[in-house]
Order: sequence, then structure tokens, then C-alpha cells
Amino acid sequence: MNASFANNILPFILAGYAISILVVVIMIVLENRSPLKTISWVLVLLLLPGLGFIFYIFFGQNFRKEKIIARKGLRNHHRINYLAHSQITQLADGHLSKNDIARQPTGIVRLLLNNSSSVVTTGNEVTFLQNGTRKFDALIRELKKAEHFIHLQYYIFAEDNIGNQVKEILKEKARRGIEVRLIVDDVGSWELKSPFYEEMRDAGIEVYSFLQVHFPLLTSKVNYRNHRKIVVIDGHVGFIGGYNIADRYRDGDLNSYGIWRDTHIMIKGDAVNSLQSIFLIDWYFVSQTELSDPKYFPQSEAIGNKTMQIVPSGPDSDWPAIMMGIFQTIATARDYVYIATPYFMPSESVLLALKTAALSGVDVRIIIPEKSDAFITLLCSRSYIREILEAGVQVYFYQKGFLHSKTLVADDRISIVGSANMDFRSFEQNFEATAFIYDKETGIEMKETFLQDQADSEIVLLPEWMDRPFLEKVKESFARLFSPLL
Repeated sequence: MNASFANNILPFILAGYAISILVVVIMIVLENRSPLKTISWVLVLLLLPGLGFIFYIFFGQNFRKEKIIARKGLRNHHRINYLAHSQITQLADGHLSKNDIARQPTGIVRLLLNNSSSVVTTGNEVTFLQNGTRKFDALIRELKKAEHFIHLQYYIFAEDNIGNQVKEILKEKARRGIEVRLIVDDVGSWELKSPFYEEMRDAGIEVYSFLQVHFPLLTSKVNYRNHRKIVVIDGHVGFIGGYNIADRYRDGDLNSYGIWRDTHIMIKGDAVNSLQSIFLIDWYFVSQTELSDPKYFPQSEAIGNKTMQIVPSGPDSDWPAIMMGIFQTIATARDYVYIATPYFMPSESVLLALKTAALSGVDVRIIIPEKSDAFITLLCSRSYIREILEAGVQVYFYQKGFLHSKTLVADDRISIVGSANMDFRSFEQNFEATAFIYDKETGIEMKETFLQDQADSEIVLLPEWMDRPFLEKVKESFARLFSPLL
């Protein structure tokens, strides 16, 4: 009887599952994503019955058009748009002096103004912080100087030695009446427990987690994480880059991958207002409170000579702004493009730009870590190496530890540093922020740093790469099928 019942009901269950898979496949196709991403999700659905369907529901839906962060009506957003469109008009009409935007690479400047309203600022001072000790020493020093407000936003905020040190400074500042606001990503900082938040709030700190994930009420928005690392202090000092708040970013992890090699920058000047705008829009999303008081946007005198744009990107924007800026930088390079990235899973357009530049005689070099904190992404990154080597790109494996820097420098004229990795997730799914700096002195400094990292790396030679065990190549190729999903 039971066997008969199972035989009668099983075909209906299988038919229902097949119909649900077909419906999801049609939904994916109708979203008109890139064919690569569409095929990847179809493969997941077919190769992982049941589990693939769950993965798609939780991680696969496209929310870019839905605008996870609604900006309509936000005064800060209108302010950014007004400034950006004003600069676009001035650039088009030729009303800018030779000392302003007109002296910069106008194609990239105009692109970033149009695709993300990334305002151009001049007269900035930029300090590179290329190891964890320098970064945290600078951050702690500036936090202690705060007199009016502190705004922090991190993907990972760990309650360890460095995390507790920063926490105690924030609590002390809040008790003295200084405004302190903190955003942490709910997935990146999943180890933080309720007592952490209660302790911060009891001290007067406003703290929120970004896109909270409540099991079992899990939604597909778990796939859209806030990967930004932003600090704004009194509107005059800002930080942006690759470092989170955790001991391993300063001390490394000798048991796994050694030192942590990363890059951050400290900014003083009007570019800090651009960081502030990004933070306050995210703050509105998590708190439903708009902070538009002019005190959050103080005017700064020119204290340096750096021209730059702070570029946000994420599923709340119409365009993958950072990816487009990187593509344009590579496509217009004439002498060299040097890239450091922990994960190398480029979009098809960026991959083609890299190969085209190398085949055109541009010196293209990429450093990626030999060891990684994510095994699948390491395999996937390696699957791209053969084709870029064949195009003439030089590839290096970093040897001293884990390379986590997200940097690009081209022709001594454009330097890019921020939170975005060279992968699909950073380009299309995560909320990211990256600085585009237009300055020869900065470009030379970044180039020299890259060459120092190159000296600590091992070059990958095509004949030796081709001669690796067949099984390694199979694992890498299989991992690459899922690169748009990682």
C-alpha cells in the first residue's frame, strides 16, 4: 500500500519540481542578465536539485531595478546630483579653468559624474596606509581628536583586541556628547552579539546592522552586502580602503596565510564630504533618519593638491559605476596598468579590456595572492590565468601572506583604491566605495608600492602553468562556472 502510494505520488512531486524549475529558469531568462550569469544559475538549478532552487530564492534574485535603498526625496542625494550635474554642464561648456577638472582625464571624470553623480573635488591631501599598524594608528589618533561627530561604516567589526580598543574610544567620545554613529554589515559582522550593540547604545552610540538576516525569515537580500569601509570624523578627515576592524588586519594569521597586506587611504579636504554623503544615505536606509544639517558638510580649505572622485556602487544604482570606471581606465591606458586584487573574477568586459590592452602593447600586470581566505574563489581566480597570460598580461602570486589590497594604477595619472575587488560580487552585488585619484605624484607612489609587492611575489610563466596536473585544471574550470555567483 505504502509502495503503491509512493509510486502514485512520486511522479506528481517530480512533475511539480520540474515545473517550478522551469518557471525559475524562465524568470532568469526574462531578467535579461548577461548570458554567462544566466547559464550559471541554470547550471546550479540543474546540477543541485532542490538545493539549487533554494540558492536562487535566497541569493539569485536581481534587485538592482528594485533599488534596495530608495533615494527619492533625500536632500543629501539631491545635493549630490545638483553638484554633479553642475560639473557636467561646466565641463561640456568649457567654463572650467585650467586648474580644475579640465586638466583631468575628462573621459573618466565625465563617466563617473554621469553614472554615479561622483562629484570632483580638488585641493585634497591623501595619505597612504599600507599596513595594518599604520592604518589603525592613524584611525585611533584621529578618533581621539574628534570634537563634533564620528561616522563609521565597516563590513567586519570584530569584538577582539583592536575592535574593543576602537569601541572604548567611541564609548568615551559618546559619553562626552560627541555624536557617534556606526553601521556594520549584518553578514560580515555576524559574530557580533546583542550585548555588543547594547553596550554601544548604553554609552550613547547609535549603531545599526545593514540588511539584517533573520533566520528562518531569510530573504534574497542576504546576497547584497555592504562591503564599504568608510570613516568620517568632524567632516574634515576621512578613511576609505580595504581594511576592516579586526586583529587579523593588523597582526595577520600566521597559522593560515601569514601577514595581511592591504591598502587604505586617509583623506583631508572636500573629498571627505563625498564620503559623508555615501555614509548618510546608508544611514537613512538603516535608521530612517535623514541627517542633512550643514554641520555635517563643513567647507574645507585646500590643504593639498589632489583631485579625486569618491565613487559609490551597488544594487541601489542604475549602473555598475566602479566597474565602468575600471573598464574605462584600462581601455584608455597607454603605457601601463598595474592591478592588485585578492580575488580575480572579472566581468567579461573588464577581462576583454585587460586582454585588449596587453595585446596592444600596454604593460599589464596583476598581483593576486597565492594563499586565500576563500578556497573556491582562489580556484576560480586561477581559471582566468591562462587566457590573460596568452594575451601578454603578467601575473604574479604574492608570497609574503594574504594580499587583500584593491588597487589599480595606470600611466602615473590615475590611482584607484577602495573596497571593491576585481570580481562579479563587488561589481554588481555589493555596496562598495572607491576613490579615483588624478595625480601624478600619487600615481608614482602607487606604482612604486606595486613594484615592491611584485618583488615579494612569484611570476607565473605560461609553460609552467600549462604543465600543471590535469585535476587542478578541472577543479578550476568547474569553479569558474559559478564565478558570477560567488
